[in-house]
Amino acid sequence: MSFSSLGISKHFIKALDELKIVKPSPVQEQSIPFLIGKGTDFIAQAPTGTGKTAAYGLPLLEKIDPKSSKVQALILTPTRELGQQVAKQLFKFTKYSEKIFTEAVYGGAKIETQISALKRPTQIIVATPGRLVDLIQKNAVDLSFVKVVVLDEADEMLTLGFKNELTKILKHTTGKTHTWLFSATMPPEIKTIIKNYLAADAFRVTIGTDRLNKNIAHQYTLTMDEDKLDTLAKFLKNMGEKRGMIFCKTKAAAKTLAKQLKVKNMATDAIHGDLLQKERDKIMRAFKNESLQFLIATDIAARGIDVRDLAFVAHYELPDQVEFYIHRSGRTARAGNKGLSLIFLTKGDMKQLKFIQEKLQIGIDKVVIS
Repeated sequence: MSFSSLGISKHFIKALDELKIVKPSPVQEQSIPFLIGKGTDFIAQAPTGTGKTAAYGLPLLEKIDPKSSKVQALILTPTRELGQQVAKQLFKFTKYSEKIFTEAVYGGAKIETQISALKRPTQIIVATPGRLVDLIQKNAVDLSFVKVVVLDEADEMLTLGFKNELTKILKHTTGKTHTWLFSATMPPEIKTIIKNYLAADAFRVTIGTDRLNKNIAHQYTLTMDEDKLDTLAKFLKNMGEKRGMIFCKTKAAAKTLAKQLKVKNMATDAIHGDLLQKERDKIMRAFKNESLQFLIATDIAARGIDVRDLAFVAHYELPDQVEFYIHRSGRTARAGNKGLSLIFLTKGDMKQLKFIQEKLQIGIDKVVIS
């Protein structure tokens, strides 16, 4: 199977070849032919890291009329980081095609700057729901020519509390557009959105119904509370130059752990809800350009982060929700690579570990860190 056989144009394939994206992933194989052809309402359930941006991005670019300067497509993402990544990816796909202009808009940046940017020809808007609602209310964006609305990581948008904003946007666009929804999980709230705003005969694709990437090895190590930090430090030293993310449940725990690991001369920092956007951006830049080896994060702060080639995810604290475990683990083993999801467990966590194993129907193997 090739991108050419899926119906992708030569000028996009040339850019894909340059990006070393040669063989379509399962979600791309199943989505692209339908989205290029009929492209009516569409629902895809697939784990993170399976190539969803190209699965909807390439068909979207095929549908854009570069000669019209009107906004023709809307992509909603849960976070500024994911929005910026999607816009960057679409830009790379269009290297050899007629110019298609994408603008990313999000909270935490000056709205006036974004309003003036949208006055230039813009065919695709990538937006966080809150900022898009602000722009609609200010009459700063004309969505009357939009043909497709993409909801990327729809479950994460609801987790972050964007239900009202999503509802407002979908009320504004439904009936006039096709809606393409991508989500790693299908909680009841997503099913309600599908029922209320997507056609009953929407085309459905499900990849990895077990909801977890098969290339991830799931392990746990048992430790006493007082030994937990040293056990983590040993594990990180054993990783050599490999990079990864470490998850905590709370902002306080993430901040403390960052301080403790810095004292041990580890190239790490933490992202959490107390950071200003510019501080968060600085840490993310350092992690992406590899001057930081490890990134500590809370579940909410990590939303929408996509960093390539992470060898592992460490759960310094187990999450309260199984869905969080899925999202955390999905940070590794992306784009066909193998990865490790390691839990640092104390006796009090055994019940939660069993619950995760039963719910996800996976084996989590015990290992000793030495």
